[in-house]
Amino acid sequence: MVAGRSKEHRMTQYLISFNDGDMTFPDEDLPDVAKAARAVVQEIKDAGQFVFAGGLGDPGKATVVATNGMVSEGPNPATKDFIGGFTVVDVATRAEALQWAAKIAVACRCAQEIREFLSKPAR
Repeated sequence: MVAGRSKEHRMTQYLISFNDGDMTFPDEDLPDVAKAARAVVQEIKDAGQFVFAGGLGDPGKATVVATNGMVSEGPNPATKDFIGGFTVVDVATRAEALQWAAKIAVACRCAQEIREFLSKPAR
């Protein structure tokens, strides 16, 4: 639960993410994009709605563990899209999550996907 919120105030967590490779701006723009993204994350924190955020490494370096325990180096061959980065927010409405996703999209210069967690993730 986000600090300062009572148990009676039901919040929903949303994953806001983008696909690896969707950030297609010139390399020299990276400092500006990073600064803008950090500013949005700080805004989410200041609103008390931030849970967690992060970028993910090269999907080519992924490891897949099959249901039989077999380990394979490299991404799942059936997967076409890979998450490049994400932010998890804890908000009262889907509309609020969409507003944060819009701000992140502008900051990161790429479309964001939003998905609701079915239940609170285990910590």
